[in-house]
Amino acid sequence: MMDEQEFKTRADAALESLYNKLSAASDRYDFEPDFNSGALAIEFEQPKAKFVVSPNTPVRQIWVSAHSKSFKLDWDASRQVFAMPDSRQTLNELIASAIQQHLGEPVTL
Repeated sequence: MMDEQEFKTRADAALESLYNKLSAASDRYDFEPDFNSGALAIEFEQPKAKFVVSPNTPVRQIWVSAHSKSFKLDWDASRQVFAMPDSRQTLNELIASAIQQHLGEPVTL
């Protein structure tokens, strides 16, 4: 298991990269990303909703709350990404899929 500092470095980089992709995509889609105090929020006006992506340092996971569900992603050292343990879906893929499901249209990040 990685140490706390290594996790924080990787989680911060993953969330910052995702935020940058979301910021660029928010020009094309109807949502607004906000990266504040280490957590990333994605807010929708229609239909009203909020997804939250945040690091959970004690367990070395990134947690995603979307569609009234919680998703827990581990570091996948072989691919150098945070991913779902069972499906191997990456953080970016999970968020794109959740946004697509919410908006009802294909989404590219």
